[in-house]
Amino acid sequence: QVYLVESGGGLVQPGGSLRLSCAASGFTFSYYVMNWYRQAPGKERELVAAIAGTGRDTSYADSVKGRFTISRDNAKNTVYLQMNTLKPEDTAVYYCQALRELYAYWGQGTQVTVSS
Repeated sequence: QVYLVESGGGLVQPGGSLRLSCAASGFTFSYYVMNWYRQAPGKERELVAAIAGTGRDTSYADSVKGRFTISRDNAKNTVYLQMNTLKPEDTAVYYCQALRELYAYWGQGTQVTVSS
């Protein structure tokens, strides 16, 4: 059974930081690209950041470049998203995804709200 469990979301003031975690089990974690997506109310789900299985290659949406950092610990089967200088427009449910060829697994999501 595949599990992806996100944690670390919450309410934060503009300019603040949060660190999301996604703990994986049930598959060979290091074989999979790990992605963070987000979905704001009334909007489509968008890809925020991606990291290769080795952790050496990363990519980011333009809207978060320079503010968010994706990383992974293959020994702990966990992927992280460090979010700094948060803005109200970052408010969304954040999901992690494991992706390899035709296989894609999703977590249940964690809410991030940026508001004063």
